[in-house]
Amino acid sequence: MFLSKKHLSRRTLLKGAGAAIALPLLDAMIPAATALADTPAAVKPRLGFVYFPHGAIQQSWTPQAVGRDFQFSPILKPLEPLRDYVTVVTGLRNKGGESSDPHGIIEMTWLSCVGPNGRQATGDAGVTADQLAARHIGQDTPMPSLELCGEPGGSTCYRTPLQQLPMEGNPRKVFYSMFGQGDSNEERRAILKSQGSLLDYAQEATASLNRQLDAGDRAIVSDYLDSVREIERRVQKLWVASESFGNLPNAPLGAPDDFTELLDVQFEVMALAWQTNQTRVTTLRMAREATMRVYGMVNVTEAFHPLSHHGEDPEKLAKLVRIQAYHSERMAKFAQRLKGMKEGNGNVLDNSIILFGSNMANSDRHNNDPIPQAIIGKGGGIKGGQHLHYPQDTPHPNILITVLQRAGAPVAKIGDSTGALSEV
Repeated sequence: MFLSKKHLSRRTLLKGAGAAIALPLLDAMIPAATALADTPAAVKPRLGFVYFPHGAIQQSWTPQAVGRDFQFSPILKPLEPLRDYVTVVTGLRNKGGESSDPHGIIEMTWLSCVGPNGRQATGDAGVTADQLAARHIGQDTPMPSLELCGEPGGSTCYRTPLQQLPMEGNPRKVFYSMFGQGDSNEERRAILKSQGSLLDYAQEATASLNRQLDAGDRAIVSDYLDSVREIERRVQKLWVASESFGNLPNAPLGAPDDFTELLDVQFEVMALAWQTNQTRVTTLRMAREATMRVYGMVNVTEAFHPLSHHGEDPEKLAKLVRIQAYHSERMAKFAQRLKGMKEGNGNVLDNSIILFGSNMANSDRHNNDPIPQAIIGKGGGIKGGQHLHYPQDTPHPNILITVLQRAGAPVAKIGDSTGALSEV
């Protein structure tokens, strides 16, 4: 038997003037009669951290039953269609996030579990889980890690104990950093100013590639490039809209429909970055702590932060549940997008590990026990489809150790961790 099939490099790009567009994994990148796991194109887990502020109403987050036969709670209900990919983890405490100045340190301690007094100029105390991952699994991709946000200001990510990483809230910048890589400053400036599509610059390369592919791969490339063009259109639309806003005052933020679009575009950029192996490590903060954003899209007219001081008022609690379920809806839409991206013998969500959670428990008390956490995806052998409840005072950094190790980052200690969660 003779095998003459040629295969493409996993790093194949569609190149045009000022554009360099990475491709998703194609069958043509797998040598004939060779198992995917034995090739350079072998799929490696992606690791994501998606943060929402002000915790969650515990009785509306925590499923009543433990194990596989749990019912999705009101806040987690949008994730129910993805049951097999969802692991709800409850009972964890982040002692490193406890403080008399909660909003001052709440974001910086979610992925580090070390307060300001525990940080030091040397060593790794205070380095966040995403950046520990970037050291170990982010060095073989164009971007070691990607930090995104829905609102500017602050950060959840620290490269060193004292070096905070900015989180990018402008998807246009992220998009061009991924796809608009010209060979010179002139080319890059021309692309940024262009009203056309980056894909127009790579038409010849696309046609040449398609001549080398079978029908299945051509369909994958076509769907992927359609997604790139669509996100480019949405980014341009957001950019035009933002220019008309001018300088907004430090007051409750409106334009709720635009906020939904912004979050969805940021998630889409994250999905394309993973699909094309631009990075394996991504963090997205949906909204910042103490945000004054108004969630009119779910009929809440009060600003989020004042509302989070609910005083156990039933009406305020109901409004907070709507906001928190909205965050789950955006997360669910992103996860469904990953599930729809074919990759090897499965899909991108099969190869993803996403920690979806907050660093606050009861927002009225500003406490950190128990904080709401869920793992979305089955990368690294995550079982999925279960609710795991741990005993009082189980360290939150244990779940960080777990997702890091499952993603291939051999990190043994974060904060007051006592070991990985084997049940996950």
